Amino acid sequence: MTTLLLLVIYIAFIGLGIPDSLFGTAWPAIYTEFDLPISFASFVTVIISCGTIVSSMFSAEIINRFGTNKVSAFSTALTAVALLGFSISGSLWLLCTFAVPLGLGAGAIDTALNNYVAVHYSATHMCFLHCFYGIGVSVSPYIMSLVIGGKSGWRGGYQVAFLIQLCIALLLVFTLPIWKKVHPQKVEGKKTVKTLTLKEIVNIPGVKTMCCLFFTTCAIEYTCGSWGSTFLVEYKHLASDQAAKMVMFYYIGMALGRFLSGILAARLNSWQIIKIGQYILGGALLLLLLPLSPIVSAAGLFLVGLGNGPLFPNFNYLTPQNFGEDISQSVMGTQMASAYVGIMLAPALCGVLGQFINMSVFPIYLLVFYLFMIVTTRKVTQVLNTAK
Repeated sequence: MTTLLLLVIYIAFIGLGIPDSLFGTAWPAIYTEFDLPISFASFVTVIISCGTIVSSMFSAEIINRFGTNKVSAFSTALTAVALLGFSISGSLWLLCTFAVPLGLGAGAIDTALNNYVAVHYSATHMCFLHCFYGIGVSVSPYIMSLVIGGKSGWRGGYQVAFLIQLCIALLLVFTLPIWKKVHPQKVEGKKTVKTLTLKEIVNIPGVKTMCCLFFTTCAIEYTCGSWGSTFLVEYKHLASDQAAKMVMFYYIGMALGRFLSGILAARLNSWQIIKIGQYILGGALLLLLLPLSPIVSAAGLFLVGLGNGPLFPNFNYLTPQNFGEDISQSVMGTQMASAYVGIMLAPALCGVLGQFINMSVFPIYLLVFYLFMIVTTRKVTQVLNTAK
């Protein structure tokens, strides 16, 4: 039964990943059809991120009241409705409208399942969980690349994604009783859990610096996802369908990095895996900075996914260890909110810079976040060691 529940959680995380890579892949076709400036993608991504920040901040209270199982099922259904809305949208304001439920649903799923796995399962399972997220975000660009050049266009990609998401939501609804049988106390919120205020959380040693790490890794991840395709189209002069296929390899790299991280977790601790990932990420950014062919740039994006991919799940897994299981849900919500601030601001600013300069700024922009991440990593390990 425990294994079955874990499989259901993995599938739910595929559903979390499906919407995340669709918009960035489809945007070159969307802004052309709607006759919009490139940077207007930020309106949609910022609204999605605002929704995830709000749901993450209130997640601890909601999850402790209704349970991880019900929150996950409802939130997945909410994202399915949002994807259907995207597929019928004929204007920017409609995209922005349906971005609201997409963000609210994604933030709740992310926070709930990350803490649940961090508390009840091993580091290997946490990395595999995010590997399944990588599968979700890898499948989406592939689906979009198959249909974007056809009669249905980018809307067809969203319609297929809606059907997949709907099936996952139904699976979560049908398997609600399993959660109670495997971990009844945690699902029902009966276990001793402290719900802290934001002021109490940020005053805990190490929380603020960990939040900075969540900010930087997600800033890199989502800037690549949102603008990688546009970088290849506008700066490397690839066609939209070719760029979509190239960006798919970025997400494959992310999934592979998380899979390998899960295997390495049997021999290495989370901080060691994080260090390896950061080395790979640094080398990948150097490839993107060099004026080489689109194939090399695609390889650079693949390596960005490979190196950056393991960081987020390992940061999540460390939460109960760093701060204790009794407050991990509250801390997790704050960390997720910080991650989504990065998701909201970083791609938006990159879009503005890309419009007013050009997309050659893309790899330089990523490098700034990487350097900030390296400095913060050294600081956070010192703070946590001192606190212990």
